Parts: sequence; structure tokens; C-alpha cells
Amino acid sequence: MDDSDAAGSLERARERDAADPLADFRERFDVPDEYYMDGNSLGPISTDAADSLENAVDEWRDLGIRGWTDADPDWFHYGERIGDKLAPLVGAREGEVVVADSTTVNIHKLVGSFLDARDDDQPPGVLANDLDFPTDHYAIAAQLRQRDLSPEEHLHRVESADGRTVDAGAVADAIAERDVGIVFMPSVLYRSGQLLDVERITEAAHEHGAYAGFDLAHSVGVVPHDLHDRGVDFAVWCSYKYLNAGPGAIAGLYVHEDHHDVDPALAGWWGNDKATMFDMELAFDPAPDAGRHQVGTVPVLSAAPLDGALDVVHDAGIDRIREKSVQLTESLIDLVDDRLATHGVDVGTPRDPDRRGGHVALEHDEAYRLSEALRDHGVVTDFRQPNVVRVAPVPLYTSFEDVHDVVTILEDILESGEYEEYDRQTGGVT
Repeated sequence: MDDSDAAGSLERARERDAADPLADFRERFDVPDEYYMDGNSLGPISTDAADSLENAVDEWRDLGIRGWTDADPDWFHYGERIGDKLAPLVGAREGEVVVADSTTVNIHKLVGSFLDARDDDQPPGVLANDLDFPTDHYAIAAQLRQRDLSPEEHLHRVESADGRTVDAGAVADAIAERDVGIVFMPSVLYRSGQLLDVERITEAAHEHGAYAGFDLAHSVGVVPHDLHDRGVDFAVWCSYKYLNAGPGAIAGLYVHEDHHDVDPALAGWWGNDKATMFDMELAFDPAPDAGRHQVGTVPVLSAAPLDGALDVVHDAGIDRIREKSVQLTESLIDLVDDRLATHGVDVGTPRDPDRRGGHVALEHDEAYRLSEALRDHGVVTDFRQPNVVRVAPVPLYTSFEDVHDVVTILEDILESGEYEEYDRQTGGVT
């Protein structure tokens, strides 16, 4: 791209920022770097999240144990109350969402619960895919083994035809061809950013008598969902990515109201009906809704930032967030095509916005060294094996000019060969 084209694209980016209804939301965040493009892994702190955490700390200091009943809001119902606050973002009804535990723990709980809830004519097989985040498979395999079911026989995987995406038609075919009682898929693939067709997969599962469950970790807070009306049976997610609730923040789970009688596979005192739990009966008296799938005491200091963080998302509006997200990722893809394709950079994310989540996978043979060079230029992305730089222009705090600048910086790194000064990856955590 010559200088005049670059100047033109920058001017267009600034014009879009001037007309952006979400532009002012950046002021509610403390963004740690000049170009923070890693909110798909950990979102930055907002003043709202910090305030709600500080409020909980103040209540702990001032009230002590009385915080369970006298805090505003009281801690006793924290999981349920924040769950109801989060429910509209995933298209759930009151009582269908509760915040609890971690994503992996919630997968263990719900996959196990729905394995146990199967009718006699429902097979025990669980269908996943070969591009999943690994923890999903660890948990599914463990739950199968605990029921004396071999993962080698009962954990089925849909294979990707291109190593980037999973076709909904292939999922439907696998459901029809194999003994499947539960389908458990991500809403967005963590590496490529593909947005799966939740509605079609759910319909295919139900047509064959299987439950449909989803891991929404890479979509909640940036993609609207309609879980209840689509008939999704259960779902899980984390809250530290696009919801910006902080490192290791409390996770969430959804159970359709038709399944509120499903017994928890992992029962704990906090899953009791709140009206009777202090009767201290040795027999479990489960809550009448998704709250029965809580196990231990709600971690107030882990949940509090989510309370404030949700205020930001609700103020912005999930539909407006999605609209800007599509525009930002489209702008990024267009700039990559125009300026980086000649340097060997490919876009590994679907170009159809209906099949794209909130981040874009940039593929290059030197992706690791490029990601390291970007960090030294104030651009925080992340690297995923074998050749992906994930770039997440998050609508609440990323501008169109930011996207333009990041592509310009990456173009300079490629043209100068600067990335060659960095060591190749030798293993370990990235």
C-alpha cells in the first residue's frame, strides 16, 4: 500500500471512530498497553469492576460475617443474582443461569449430570470436535471414566476438513452416524475464531434424542445468544475474557428450565434450596433451578468484579457490541488482505460475519516471532500453535484507528525483517 492509500485508510478509520456510539466506553477501562488486542484471553479492568470489588472488600471489613445477610447486595444470593443479571446476554430466563466455580469444573458438573439424566434408550456417547480447547476433552473423558465408560469408545470427535473450522453439517452427520447422547461443542473455536451454528447443531442433536451443550467461553460478552428459545440444554463459560471480570474470575453455567429437575452429578451444600439449607439435613435438597449446580460457597471476591463489569456490557448493549465487533474484525481482515498478504499472512478466520466470533486468526510461518516483536511495539496479542497470531479488537475499548495502527506496525515488522532478531519458540507456556 502506498503512502496515499495508507493515509486514506487512516482517515476512514478516524471518521468511523468519530461516529462510533461506543467510543466513550474506553474511558471506563484501564487498558494496560497502547494496543491491547488480547481481550479474548483476559479483558482489562474497568472502573466499574474495580468499584464493585472494592465495595465487597469494604463490606467484608465493615460487616464481617454479617455481609452474608446485610451487604448490599447480600452475599448469600450472589451467585443467583449475578446469574440473573448475566442471563440476558445469553438469552436465558430467570433462574436458568448461575455464576459458580470455573469453566472446567462446570463442564465436569453438567456433562456428568446429563450423562446420568439420559433415558435408557439414549446412548452414552459424547460428541466433541478435534479443534476444541483441550480442557473440554479432559473433563468429558474423566466423566466417562467415572461411569466405567471408555473414552476411546464413547468420546467421539468431529474432524475438521481444513484444520481451521468445523462444519455444522459434519456435526449433524456425526450425530446421525454415531451413538451420541450428548453433543458438546464450543460456540467459537479458540484458535480460528469460527462462530459455530448453535441453532443448527442443537436441532440436529434433538432430532436424534441427544442433549445439546455448549462452551461459550469465546463468545459470551461479544456475541449475543438465544439459548432458551433455541432449546439449548446446557452451557458453560468463563467471565474473564470479553466480560472483563478479572483473572480467574468466577465462571457461569446455564441449564434450560426444562431440566431443572436434573440431579447434580456433583452435589454440594451451596446447591441446596436456599430456603432449607440451614436446616442442615444430611439429605440434599436441591435448589429448584440452575442454582442446584453450585457446589461450594460462592467466592465473593472472585464474583464481585463481574457484578460491576456487567454494568458496562449492559450499558453498551450486547447488540451494539456485536455490531461494532463485526465491523472491527472486518476492517482488520480487509487491511490484512491489502497490506500483509504479500508478506505471507493469511486470515484463518471465516470471512462471513455470521461465522466469525470476536477475534481474528492471522496465520504466518513465523507467527511466534511476530507476536514477540509486536509486544515490543506495544501491541499485545497472543500466539497459538502452530502458526496463529490471535488479534482481538474488543469493541468496548478498541478503536478503528487502533486496528489500522496494529496492521501498520505488523507491516513494518515484516518488511524490515525485525522479527528475525527474536528466538524461535522452544516450548513452554505462551
